[in-house]
Parts: sequence; structure tokens; C-alpha cells
Amino acid sequence: MERLRSRIAIGVVGPHDLVERIVHVGAGLPTAATFRLVSASQDEKLSKITGSVDAVLFTGPLQYDLATQAGELDVPATYVPVSGAGLYAALLRGALGQGVDPARVSIDSIAPAEVAEAYDEIGLPTAGVHVREYLGPDSVRGFAGFHERLHREGATTAALTTVRTVATRLTADGVPVLRMTPAASTVRRAIDTAALLGAGNRAQESQIAIALVSPVARPGTADPGDYRQQELRLLLHRSLLADARLMGATVVPREEHAYALITTAGALSRVTDGFRTAPFVDRVRADVGLDVVCGLGLGGTARDADAHAATALDRARAVGAAAFLVDGDGVALPLPAHGRAGTRTGGSPGTVTEPGSRAVTEPGSRAVRIRDRLVERLGPGCVVVDAETVAEILGLAPRSARRVLQHLVEEGLAWALPPVRPTQAGRPRQPYRLITR
Repeated sequence: MERLRSRIAIGVVGPHDLVERIVHVGAGLPTAATFRLVSASQDEKLSKITGSVDAVLFTGPLQYDLATQAGELDVPATYVPVSGAGLYAALLRGALGQGVDPARVSIDSIAPAEVAEAYDEIGLPTAGVHVREYLGPDSVRGFAGFHERLHREGATTAALTTVRTVATRLTADGVPVLRMTPAASTVRRAIDTAALLGAGNRAQESQIAIALVSPVARPGTADPGDYRQQELRLLLHRSLLADARLMGATVVPREEHAYALITTAGALSRVTDGFRTAPFVDRVRADVGLDVVCGLGLGGTARDADAHAATALDRARAVGAAAFLVDGDGVALPLPAHGRAGTRTGGSPGTVTEPGSRAVTEPGSRAVRIRDRLVERLGPGCVVVDAETVAEILGLAPRSARRVLQHLVEEGLAWALPPVRPTQAGRPRQPYRLITR
């Protein structure tokens, strides 16, 4: 709760010199009073800071991509982009201080089109300029060799790089190096973007969430002298309090045998594995020996969250699901327990089809073969995938992978989970759970 009352916290991650530069630029922004920058070494585990920041700003795309591939990001993130704006200062330093010929250099990281535009603005030819664009972490491995070969052949007078390790290696090999750093204007825009992402993350996490928990078999009005009913009610209350403490939630009696837990969307997300599984069910069964059903509601106000929770509870009871979630837009989603899963259909918001309530897909169909191939690569059971994972496994473009996933949903072989908030400005990541039974 302390973080919710403080300024937006942005973790700055990357090489020390660039982190210092970003912090220095950020201190001079007119909006500096609305955020605080938290410095972190790129060698540190991101988990050390992600629990205390609202967003992460990487010093460049390489650091961002490495963290994304490692699955270390659980808050929105962005990076300071590599662009032609940082090229001018490097060329000027080289020409004035090192005798570098700007028309005969090798440049990495920046796209050829941006290099051509930058050279056109300063009126220099590009016939002797060699460019190797950043296309992902693997492409960086070839940067040093690219610069070394051209210098050895006499084709260049210096190498321009954004990567510290590449600069260090080239210097050791006797190749003149100019380290490109982002322009202050680029850094300012990146900080503003990170602050917006952090504010959005905080607003989303601080949505009001209400969970209604009720026994599956609701007994009638209990006799005040019925000791067994009173004991079950007390034990259910105690069991819910155990999870409530982890969430910072308040537990309030609701109806004769139900309870409401009032918390934030962020806290509820953490105890449901990102709204993938039903909360409370396992603990209550273990502690009390009682089967319960849950209705989870999100909303910008307590009234909206409560109404959505009541709707979710009714849906869960109607179809015999462990839990339902109704989000702030009124979209309903079943949350499975012990492998139970539902399929969100493409109909109106809140429409859900339980597996088995539609015609069974033929065992030998193309959709089943695709599902089985994905499961074979990722492991048995219900697994969670997204378009990027499917694209990598099947060798497809992301757009085609999204169509494949939608086809699996239509065939009852997958169901859409709640979208994952974006780690940078752009399309939210849409995960799907494959259904294998």
C-alpha cells in the first residue's frame, strides 16, 4: 500500500554509465516530482526491484529483449530506443577529436533507413558507410566481427556501436571505436513513456476486486442452536482469513453462509496466477473439508466490483464451475480448479462454453493435430501459450499464429485467458490455455 501512495517508481536497468545518464536527464524533467528513478545494475536479478517499482526502463533494446526472453518481467517495461539522433554527437566527436572520416565508418544497431536519413540531413554520402542493424539478441554476436573485418580491410576509419561489450572488445583489438549514446530528447521521451506505463499499471492493479465465496451446497437457514453449522461457518471464515492476510484483503460476512473478500485487482491476480486458477477452493477443502464456489468481480468502484462478483457467482453456480471472473468490462471467464477449464467463445461478452457442451472435435482433425504438436513440445496437460510461442513452435508469422489460436478456441481445444498488461506501449499479450482432455 505504501507504493500506491508514493510517486511512480521506475527501475532503470542497463550499463552503469547509461543508467547514470538517464537518471541525470530525468532529474531535470518538469514532471520529475511525479516519479522517481530507481537505479539497478544489469547484472542484478530483476526480481530484486520489480516488486518495488511500477515499471522498468531499460537503457536499450538488447537489455529489454534479454529480460523478456528470460521471463523476468512482471511489470510493464520499455527501453530507450536506438535511433539516428544519437549518431550525430558520435560522428562529431570522432571527426573533431579522433580524425575519423564520417563517410568511412561501420555502424551497428541503427536501421539503415535511419542512418541514410541522418547522413542526408548533414549532407554526407553513404557509399562508404556500412550498417549492421540490431535484429534481436542473437544479432549482437556478429557486431564485433562485422566491425573488425571492415577495419582490417581498410574500408573504415572507425566503428560506431551502442553495445558496451562490443566497444570493449574492439578497443582491445585496436579498432577505433565511438560509443553511441542516446540523445537527451530520446531519453526524455523514454522516461515519459515509462512513467505512463507505470501509472497505467498502478491504476490497473489498484482496481477494486471483490471475491464472493459460498459453499457449493448451500444449506437452508441454520438453527441458531445447530452447532455443526456454526462450526462450519467459523472454520470457513478462518480459512479465508489465511488467504486474506496474503492479499491484504478484508473478509466480510455475506448472506447466511457466504463471505466477501475486498482487495485490489493486483492482489487478487497474484493469488490466482494471473487470473488463471480459482482462489480459495483448495485451501478451504483442505482446511474445512468443504467445497466452495467463487465469484470474482473487478471494477473501478466498489459498486461495480460487487455487482460483477455477484454475476460471477451466479454463473459459477449455474454451470458448476469452481469460479468465474467478471472483469471491469463485464466479460466473464471461468477459472478452473483441478484441471477443470472452460472455453470463452467469440459471442457476446460474458458468453462461456464449458468443454463438453459442444460437439466433440474429431480426433484426427487438423486442429487436434496442431494442439497435440504444441502439447508435445510444451509438455502434457493444460498448458498456457501465446502467439509468439505458437509462432516459434510451428514456424509461423505472429499474425498466422493468432489465427491458429483462434481456430483452436472455436474448436473447443483452447480458451482465452485474461490479456496480460503490456510491458511496453502496444498490443497486450493474449495467453491461451490448451485443453487436452
